[in-house]
Amino acid sequence: MGELQDIPDKPLRRGYTTGACATAATKASLLALITQKKVTHVTITLPIGEVVTFPIIQSTNGDGWYRCSVIKDAGDDPDVTNKAQISAKVHLNSQGNIVFKGGEGVGMVTLPGLEIPVGEPAINPVPRQMMETVCKKLLSDHQLEKKGVTIEIAVKDGATLAKRTLNSRLGIIGGISILGTTGIVTPFSAASYIASIEQGIDVAVANGNTTLLINSGGRSEKALKKIFPKVTETTCIHYGNWIGETFEKINKTPEIRKVSMGIMLGKASKLAQGNTNTHSNKTTWNKEFIQKIAEEAGYSKETSEKVLALNMAGRLREIFTFAPDEPFYQRLLQECYKQCHNIAPNVTLNMYLISNDNQIIQHRK
Repeated sequence: MGELQDIPDKPLRRGYTTGACATAATKASLLALITQKKVTHVTITLPIGEVVTFPIIQSTNGDGWYRCSVIKDAGDDPDVTNKAQISAKVHLNSQGNIVFKGGEGVGMVTLPGLEIPVGEPAINPVPRQMMETVCKKLLSDHQLEKKGVTIEIAVKDGATLAKRTLNSRLGIIGGISILGTTGIVTPFSAASYIASIEQGIDVAVANGNTTLLINSGGRSEKALKKIFPKVTETTCIHYGNWIGETFEKINKTPEIRKVSMGIMLGKASKLAQGNTNTHSNKTTWNKEFIQKIAEEAGYSKETSEKVLALNMAGRLREIFTFAPDEPFYQRLLQECYKQCHNIAPNVTLNMYLISNDNQIIQHRK
């Protein structure tokens, strides 16, 4: 899962979660199975109370089962599962309860720490509740209360889509997760990324970790693993642009005692001023602030004012040699440290500044 794309300058259309789509597919399949009639569309009520109609794009059936599919519409959000085909295959069971199975393209939980137990398909609690509700209502409407329903959710090409998410770091293997707490996808809200950060920390703790290695993404992580070659996968968290949310979760997780943080120069120039969301649509680096840092680090006015002529923070290396003893970078790191420490004051925090060519400067407290 990458960082947010640039946000379009226009009114943005909302979409629907994988959980809402799976619920619609489940309702259509069970209705078709019970009535033995083709279903072309279904209406469901989302957790927020909104009523939505979904078209059914494909239906197949066999001996005692029915499968219907919907296409996920994420609206204007650049979601990796946008336009994914989500299907539900259902059959009645004599157990009298609702049973969930993961079909092709739905991941399986392999590590503790998530809301779903190990060995279960990665179908989150709210989508499960949504599907249970529509099934029980249909069974009641057709005097089948003593029956249960077995639901198998599948996502076409889900294993491929999952490679573009953080699922493998969470111990979700083989496909995507069925997610959603409201049923609605709010464009560019980053809700799923932030949820992955929080889940990643929960998984780290559940697997006995008390330290984290956090980075903006794979590039900075690769650089920092040269310093920490024995770090385990579950201790590595990608914060993307959401530094504030990451440290808020760390602060609420007393089991985490030590954090090593890698940060690229561009993000550091924003974080130092207190911008804990470093996305380009949210913040830009403040040249005057960076110039002030240079002056406070002891550079002449002539040198510090060169910052004002730069168009990118990455070009600071043209003025200040990227080296551990260079006062400017230590002063910059000190400001970054202060911002993060203010959010999570009870953890031991080590910071590492990373250049575009993977050179590293460690903060000296």
